[in-house]
Amino acid sequence: MNKSLDEALSIDIGARIKSKAKKPFDNAYKAALATEGAIYVQGFLVIKGASYQPVEHSWIELGDRIVDPTLPHLHKKVEEIWYFPAQHLTVKRLKAIIEESKEDYPEDDPLPVYGEAPYEYYGDVMLGGKDYLKAYQEAEAKCVELNRKMAENN
Repeated sequence: MNKSLDEALSIDIGARIKSKAKKPFDNAYKAALATEGAIYVQGFLVIKGASYQPVEHSWIELGDRIVDPTLPHLHKKVEEIWYFPAQHLTVKRLKAIIEESKEDYPEDDPLPVYGEAPYEYYGDVMLGGKDYLKAYQEAEAKCVELNRKMAENN
């Protein structure tokens, strides 16, 4: 099931948490903490532009809606953005992971969360397990489709 991006709520929550550009994991974490019923999601984003490639990203989901507190910083229309989820975490689980990460690795940023080791690496994108690989491949396929359409239109 494809979830739709709630633009108004994304902008509202982004403003409430004072979201920052190029900080999607922090923004989604703050949004999840501030939004009742939120699920924290990590995955990949494909944005319409000159060259398409998957971007590791994070957002929250509320029921059947995607809420992206980083949306105001993307400067794109909703129909120019595609989301490919790899991992869903409840706020309770996310808090526990963050606390454990801060305790075990205090010098490292606890976000993004990659699940259980071993991790697999693909180019310069670190992926968790099979869910990350599947989301990355789906995002990559969307990029190929968009690049082909762009080439045909030139």
